[in-house]
Amino acid sequence: MPPAGNSSLERFRAILAGSLQQLEERRQEINDLNVFPVADGDTGDNMVLTLRACVDELDRLASDAGGRSLDEVGRDEIVDLVARAALLGARGNSGVILSQLIRGAAEALISRPGVLVDPLLVGEAMQRASERAYTSVREPTEGTILTVMRDMATAAAEALPGLEPMPDDATPEEQNLRIADILEICVRAGEESVRRGPELLPVLQEAGVVDAGGYGAVVLFAGCVTALRGERGLELAHHSAPARASHPEHSSSTYRFCTNFAVTAQPDSELADPSSYVARLEEIGDSVLVVGDHVTLRVHVHTDEPDAAAAIFDGVGAVTRTDIADMHEQVAERDRRLGGPPGEGAAPPDAACGVLAVVSGDGLAELYRSLGAVVLDGGETMNPSTYELLAGIHTVPAREVVVLPNSPNVRMAAQAAAEMSGREVRVVESSEPQAGLTAALAFSPDAGAAANAAAMAASLEAVRTGSVAPAARDDVEGRFSTGDAVGYVDDELVSWGDPRETLSEVVARLAEGAELLTVIAASETPLDGAEVEAMAPDGVELEMRHGGQPSRWWLLSAE
Repeated sequence: MPPAGNSSLERFRAILAGSLQQLEERRQEINDLNVFPVADGDTGDNMVLTLRACVDELDRLASDAGGRSLDEVGRDEIVDLVARAALLGARGNSGVILSQLIRGAAEALISRPGVLVDPLLVGEAMQRASERAYTSVREPTEGTILTVMRDMATAAAEALPGLEPMPDDATPEEQNLRIADILEICVRAGEESVRRGPELLPVLQEAGVVDAGGYGAVVLFAGCVTALRGERGLELAHHSAPARASHPEHSSSTYRFCTNFAVTAQPDSELADPSSYVARLEEIGDSVLVVGDHVTLRVHVHTDEPDAAAAIFDGVGAVTRTDIADMHEQVAERDRRLGGPPGEGAAPPDAACGVLAVVSGDGLAELYRSLGAVVLDGGETMNPSTYELLAGIHTVPAREVVVLPNSPNVRMAAQAAAEMSGREVRVVESSEPQAGLTAALAFSPDAGAAANAAAMAASLEAVRTGSVAPAARDDVEGRFSTGDAVGYVDDELVSWGDPRETLSEVVARLAEGAELLTVIAASETPLDGAEVEAMAPDGVELEMRHGGQPSRWWLLSAE
């Protein structure tokens, strides 16, 4: 059965939700096809996030309507709000272009107030969407989502003369079926356009894939048809990326950060034409998109200097909804996913909450990943920048995020990144990576960030930490020299000198009242594992783990 409800706007919500569901079902497949303009494997993610922003806006509007039905609110207002939600929620090239498709369709839908939404109006919306998308891109590339949308709009225009006009007294069910018929024609034309894409864009042919964005657009409209007809969806061909990861060369491959943010005009002022900002952005990066109007802009650029991109708008408007992705890490993740055994590496569906953990060391990274955390390499000094942390936050496949900084040096930058992010992010004040592991055990993906942060912080209260490392310099009080062992319990220096004696003292102090003692070893240590295990006092279980951390031989935690 078609979507229930007498309100045409309730049906509009059901159609958007159907498209979102279809995109989510093929999200990873779309990600794996993503090689242009950068093989960062996030096109499916970006399209889902953009469309989800539209559905969320409709839900927000319904709850804030003050007793009015969605139809009483009015089609013009709602379509405009959905278009703005798509603009603000857009992420990445594909998300920004999709937001312009939605905006173009919205302009057509509100251009004829009071007119029944019929195949003719849908055809006009498809045409306006295609035009909007093309004009948003400085150098349009054929074989991409732009070509697919144009071919679908053309198919709709060619089919309209042969369709019977919709009666003025058409029921909602008749409307649904007529609109579904015209959209099915568009979907079939889109499928053919997607298949032709590699003939138009050599990088697709070299990689053995079709365009991810174009395929995503077809999937989206197939979801519309499913929602309108209320039956099993259209049969769509699947498109798989080669099992072996390919490495196409792109002009953007040298830039690290995919940077996105919104700019909102100051009160009583207007923003300049979007194109006026492009040249300055191209001085610090490429793949530049600036779209919007005199009130709100959405900016996208690939750059090594996200702060410089935002600074261009100093005094112009308020920069918000900053979203940064580390493309180098995304490309590496796509390669790992496609290069691994079949079935390995598929990204999990969005959870309510996820964890970002800052760590150094291959073993520690694997320990955190085994607990479901996304890992950000803190480097030897555990000092990632705010923008690296922000990029890490946006790699977590969840609606809300908890950050484990695992170092006092990282906390302030983590908090700044959390405030810049458009997502709900909480920072748990874990001071050591071995303590952060205990906090990660208290995490629940089904709970929100606030609840998780509280539970994880509480778990840290039951943990004591220690470490033993070679001294980086001579002690001013003459207690030890460079290279001697120094041992800490929490922040207190408790032992120094010989590595065996120093570690033994740290173990003894941490073991008091403890049931479990965990020792995480660096890749090279002055004592082997058996020697360390022999230090465990009676009644205390000692667990050895490989951490591979730099600078410190052993990290310890007691529970």
